[in-house]
This record gives sequence, C-alpha cells and structure tokens, in this order.
Amino acid sequence: MVWYMSLLLLILGVGGVALLAYAFQEKLVYIPGLNRSYPITPAHLRLLFEDVWLTSSDGVRLHSWLIKFSPNSTGPTVLLFQEKAGNIGHRLEMVRIMLQKLHCNVFMLSYRGYGASDGYPSQQGITLDAQAALDHLSQRTDIDTSRIIVFGRSLGGAVGAVVTKNNPDKVAALILENTFTSILDMAGVLLPFLKWFIGGSTSKGPKILNFVVRSPWSTIDVVGQIKQPILFLSGLRDQTVPPLHMEMLYAKAAARNKKCIFVEFPTGKHMNTWLVGGDHYWKTVGTFLQQNALENGDESHHNRNDSESSDCAR
Repeated sequence: MVWYMSLLLLILGVGGVALLAYAFQEKLVYIPGLNRSYPITPAHLRLLFEDVWLTSSDGVRLHSWLIKFSPNSTGPTVLLFQEKAGNIGHRLEMVRIMLQKLHCNVFMLSYRGYGASDGYPSQQGITLDAQAALDHLSQRTDIDTSRIIVFGRSLGGAVGAVVTKNNPDKVAALILENTFTSILDMAGVLLPFLKWFIGGSTSKGPKILNFVVRSPWSTIDVVGQIKQPILFLSGLRDQTVPPLHMEMLYAKAAARNKKCIFVEFPTGKHMNTWLVGGDHYWKTVGTFLQQNALENGDESHHNRNDSESSDCAR
C-alpha cells in the first residue's frame, strides 16, 4: 500500500508540473508587458527613422522601425532582435549609441504580441516575423543589402541564430550577446525544481516533460549549422543566463565554423554588457562589422586578410 501511494503521489506530482508548464510557459518565455505602448520613439531622440509595417507569411501585421545613421547611409544595417521583456522602445538608448559609435543603420522589429504588432508570441510565429523583417530589408534599395548583420541578445540571439542559419545568402554575419543554449536548459535555471523534468544539453535529469515545451529555442543545435562569421559577447556577471551557456554555444559553433570570435566582459550583466563594456565593447563590435560587412568591391582585400590570419579566436 505504501509503494502504491508513493507511486500515485509521484504521478500526480509530475502531472501537476506538466500542467503548470503547459499552461504558463508563454508567460515565462515572452513578457511584452501589460502596457505594450512604446515608452519613447525614435522621434523623442531626434533619430532619422521610418515606421515600417510588415505582414508575416501567416498574415500577422508587424510594426518595426528602420533607423538610419544619415539619409544616404551606405554603412552596414543591423537587424536587431530584442530580449523577452518589454519592447523595442526600451532599446532605443542603446541603439542611439550604436549609431554614434558604429555609423550603421538599425532595423528594430516588434515581435508579434509586442509593441504595436498584432498576434501572440510563439517560437513558430516569431521565426516567421524575423524572416519577414529580413526579407523586407533584402528588398530595399536605399541600403546596402550585402551588409546586413543580425544582432540578438538573450531571446533575440535565439531568434537571430535561426534566421541567420536559414539565410546564408542574405545575412553577412551574426552577433550573439548573453544568449542561452535552449529554453529547455533555462527552465531549470529560472525554476530549479523543473530541472528534474525538463532539460537540454546541460541537464542530467530524465527530461520526461520536454514534450510539453512549445518554444524550446534550441540555439545550441542551430549555431553548429551556421556558416557565417559569429561574434559572441558574454557578460560574466549575467544574473539571468549563466555565462556557461555562451561558452557552450561558442564551442559548438567553433567546432565547425572557424569564423567565430568570443569576447568576455568581466562586469557585464544580462542587460548592461553594452553599457559597462564601454569603448572596448563598441570597438569589438565595430571591428567585427568592418571585417564582415564590407563595402562592395572590398571582398578581395578581405580574402587576403583571411589567408594571413586565423579566423577563430577567443
């Protein structure tokens, strides 16, 4: 009888965890906020911008901003994918400094369910949103479409990795900052009791509830398939995503892709690595753009440099 009751309690416990994980996972992975309005717009910062409305392939209306360094800027264009919380308005101060430091254009996409975009967030849906944004940029005539760089932080890194892998002909390079290996691995980080039921590459548990996770975002499985250059920016004081995740992503990518660079920022936290990193941060990103988002006609010079130096560095 004791054995029977113990088994019954175990089944009920696992079932309860599965129900909670199934019902509330989107609220943990995607946090657009109760008030989805933008705290500020590019106009508040006197940035040169265009409101861009897109329609994803499944018919969802999406809002975005194209912010230019100058009216006729031919510099690189950064396709920026944000973290899970807030909206693109919360990233404008960072983008303002990015324009000043890098002299680039920046395209900011509101995922479905975020900001002024319609719909509800999901992995499948946001992947379609990212593709719609890249397709739009690739068809524009007022930017250099050969110099599109994808930049993603945290959840945005997972999004950026997928769109980069799927579009080797449209994306010149990828920048990942404080990104997780997978949501499966993050489940046990955010809610430690879940590590016994849900897990990915870093988990030793039975993983019996992985099937209930609708947005696994397995970035570690994606980076190993990317052929373009990748810059990894890791804040060593990240209190949300363990820095080990970035090390694992780099190791997986660099095993097959020799155009990988890993840079650590000792005081960088999850959201402020770009701020506390200072000039070193922006010089690192700027050098990466110069090397991998070349102006038309500079390919031969780049090829000579590649033959003279090692592509893979840490």
